[in-house]
Amino acid sequence: MRLRILAVGSRMPAWVDTAMADYLRRIRSPWKLELIEIEAAPRSATRGAAQAVAREGERVLAALRDRERVVALDEGGRQMDTRELAARFAALAHEAPDLALLIGGPDGHAAPVRQRAAETWSLSRLTLPHALARVLLAEQIYRAQSLLLGHPYHRD
Repeated sequence: MRLRILAVGSRMPAWVDTAMADYLRRIRSPWKLELIEIEAAPRSATRGAAQAVAREGERVLAALRDRERVVALDEGGRQMDTRELAARFAALAHEAPDLALLIGGPDGHAAPVRQRAAETWSLSRLTLPHALARVLLAEQIYRAQSLLLGHPYHRD
């Protein structure tokens, strides 16, 4: 399964880049995980959040591949525990071997992005900083793969 995290925002703190590099390295074949950063649109008194979200949405949609199944990450999405997430990844590996996981900007996903998504998942009911959401998602992908491979990383 080829997984791509498309995340709005760049210039992350060093701890985020370090953690992401570590989890990207840990993912084993036949899974492949890649991070694609999407430039955030500027926000100002004259350029409101709605304009920024629309521009970010255009950039996200342009970065998607036709064959990818799209999952939007949103605090209002489906919540799963770790075993449920692992089972969902196992099912998706057979249904859609190309998966794009979307992390929106500070004001969320544009409507066309939400419409393109086949599923919406939540990492938590808490509002997470987008930098932390990246790391949390990568860790959960690694944890799900570890569970499916019978690796002792996950403990109930």
